[in-house]
Amino acid sequence: MPLLYDTGMVLYRLGIHLAAPFVPKARAWVEGRKAGRQRLPSCAEALQGCLWMHCASVGEFEQGRPVLEAIKAARPGLPVLLTFFSPSGYEAFKDHPLATHVDYLPADTSRNARSWTALLRPRCAIFIKYEFWYHHLQALHAEGVPTYLVSGTFRPDQPFFHWYGRTWRRMLGAYDHIFTQDERSAELLARIGIHHVTVSGDTRFDRVGAIVAADPQIPLAQAYRQASELPLLMAGSTWSPDDDLLAEALRMLRRPVRTVLVPHEPVPAHLDRTTSRFSGPVVRWSALERELARSSPRTKPPHEPPDQDPLFARTLVVDRTGLLARLYRYADITYVGGGFTDGIHSILEPAAWGRPVIFGPHNRKFPEAAGLIEAGGGFEVRDSRGLAEVLQRLLGDAHALERASLAAGLFVRERMGATRRVVDAILPRTE
Repeated sequence: MPLLYDTGMVLYRLGIHLAAPFVPKARAWVEGRKAGRQRLPSCAEALQGCLWMHCASVGEFEQGRPVLEAIKAARPGLPVLLTFFSPSGYEAFKDHPLATHVDYLPADTSRNARSWTALLRPRCAIFIKYEFWYHHLQALHAEGVPTYLVSGTFRPDQPFFHWYGRTWRRMLGAYDHIFTQDERSAELLARIGIHHVTVSGDTRFDRVGAIVAADPQIPLAQAYRQASELPLLMAGSTWSPDDDLLAEALRMLRRPVRTVLVPHEPVPAHLDRTTSRFSGPVVRWSALERELARSSPRTKPPHEPPDQDPLFARTLVVDRTGLLARLYRYADITYVGGGFTDGIHSILEPAAWGRPVIFGPHNRKFPEAAGLIEAGGGFEVRDSRGLAEVLQRLLGDAHALERASLAAGLFVRERMGATRRVVDAILPRTE
């Protein structure tokens, strides 16, 4: 009986329920699972023998998506259940066309797991990266459902590798196979006797490579980019600490830079604060859309002074979602947020476009950060002065900028192919 694990889960759920009246995300977590219990019975028949893919949130789905797309291309009639742990993941993809049904992962109790597996009778289950749920894994294992961990990454500080990690090690044993991102993860697993492992690489490289290959255009972003010859810094998935850092660093620069800011959560309070932090003129994406809808895009020689035309604003704040991975193509240099909070967001998206990537120090859980730094396409900064120095060095030396850009793009291209390795192994179990 995993007493320590179950106690932790009970306390976690209790905390979520206590926070629900006051915290919107906690409330969505609780209400989403309650609604899921009501939704699922009506969908169960359509999901019999499904492929079940579970992701924590948005970023993990971007890792799982290439695998799901490849399997669906080969098995178009296969029903798919897509589940998320977080409300943000569910809300972003609740209507995704690849899935027969999208829902929340039920709380990880023995009863929930057994009834879930018995109701759906999945043909195959795929968990992405960090998803380890003891009772769900044990229920799948008991029913003989082939279960896989895809794009897994492991660190010595995780419970699997400590004296108290017996329950966590049992989770690893429930997987039929584990696909890791790197050799280091496979070596750590081997030390605790876990050998059903393949170093496949990270499927996100295939995902971001596919975005670039599709060559998506965003006319409004292109018009904004072409309105001036000033270099363009694209700051994606930023939080308040990132905004403060960027605003201070930009004031230190010896030459002007245009900036596009894409907040991770474009809620009104964050948008207002972001807009107030940066030197004007500042325009929002929605206002620029309205302005350009009234007239055709303008061009103006870069030596003319700025006016009230939003197309020539020094700073653009994007108050729309779903654009960021495509917006990076219009940048000269990129900054990715999260490195001063819980961890960096996707640095592979800008790197795939061949753009140098700057990020904060909270990146140790992301092996691609160290790899990109080593390749010469990534730059870690710890304060505003360090950020200003990196920007000044790249913007002041065309050859340095070109080298960093080429290194970033090559880093991604050389690591594509993980999806094929994973799908070749899993596809026979979906027949």
